[in-house]
This record gives sequence, structure tokens and C-alpha cells, in this order.
Amino acid sequence: MANPNPVIVVIEDDPQMRRFLRTSLGTLKFQVYEADTGRQGLVEAGVRKPDIVVLDLGLPDMDGVEVVKALREWTMLPIIILSARSAEQHKVEALDAGADDYLTKPFGIGELLARIRVALRHSAVNPEHPADPVFTTGELKVDLLKRLVYVGDREVHLTPIEYRLLSTLVKYAGKVLTHRQLLKEVWGPAYVENSHYLRIYMSQLRQKLEPDPTRMKYLLTESGVGYRLKT
Repeated sequence: MANPNPVIVVIEDDPQMRRFLRTSLGTLKFQVYEADTGRQGLVEAGVRKPDIVVLDLGLPDMDGVEVVKALREWTMLPIIILSARSAEQHKVEALDAGADDYLTKPFGIGELLARIRVALRHSAVNPEHPADPVFTTGELKVDLLKRLVYVGDREVHLTPIEYRLLSTLVKYAGKVLTHRQLLKEVWGPAYVENSHYLRIYMSQLRQKLEPDPTRMKYLLTESGVGYRLKT
């Protein structure tokens, strides 16, 4: 971790889950603060100024999506949802509201830690002004200043829309982007319902960038929700 002792606020009404997270994360030197209601969680987030929030959706006083929206009114800190709600519509709603990631209960602590590491890396860089203009993952390299894309030593020629889609995924690398978020960023607000545009151009990108377009290595699908660029 870039920060030796990242601060995490856990907003969760299940005392057993809070204890599990407190013990697991505390052992790894995270500073963990807890809240069992949405309103208390908003207070903790404001007071503790955490590096990340871990949030349940089923809170006793308010829906977790409303907590996400309230947090997004004043902060862009990473928010990871932990919820028993597994339906795609719940995932899309939370991510569209501004959550960075979504894990369905039950989950493994190893996977949660991996998602936390990605979220912290992402938050350490201003997405509008990346510290490193060259993004690299595996054999894929994107030079954001020169607008050049390589797979290994091979330069890949993209259309303007393909490049805009890829650069948007690079900007939020590691984060799940919903279909609506990508359509809004790449095509504009008037196109958020035109998901067929996204399917067509994502398929074209995969044909050009993936070593095996039938087994995704870089451009990962979050089923029914959106896409994630692997870091």
C-alpha cells in the first residue's frame, strides 16, 4: 500500500460481519472505524477522512445507494459495496450512483483485499491528470500523450471512437464502469440508452487488443453491469 496505514470506514449493520472485517483488516494494519447505520457512516466518513469506505446496501435507516449519493456530494474517495443483493439491477444502481466496486456476499477476504488495493491505487492518481501518461498492463501499453497503443512491439491502429473508449477505461483502470457510464463518457448523455454501440465497439477493441478474443485478458466483462480494464 502507498499509505502504510490506510484508514477504512466500514458501514455495516451486521455485527458479525463488522467483527470479521475489523479483525481481518486490522491484522493487515488498516485503521478500521465502524458504523452500523447510514447516517452514522456519513458522520464517520466526514470525521475520519478515510482512504476508502466499505459499505453494505441493506442498512436499517437508509439504503446504501443513498449513502453513496450523499458521499459523492463532497468526496471522490473509493467506495466498495459489500452486499447480499446479487441482482444486476442493484449492482448497476450502486455503480451508477458513484460506487467504485461491488462484491457480493459471501466473499473471500483475499478478493476484497485485491479490490481495496486497486481502489487505493486508483485514488492515488488524479484521473484527469495521470502521473504517468503511459499505462501498461501485461503486453498492452497506451501512451495517452502521443495517443499510441501497442500490444507487445506491435502498434495497434484504433478508430477515434475505439481510442476514446479505451482511454476512458484506462482513466478508470481497475474500476467497474457501467454501460451507462461508458456511453455517457464516450458518446455523450444523449446516448446512454444505446448499449448496442458499446457492444459493437468493445467487440472491435477486443479483436485488436486481446491475444485470444474468446478469453479476455485485459477488457473484462462484469456480466450485465459493464466493463473493467484489468490492471
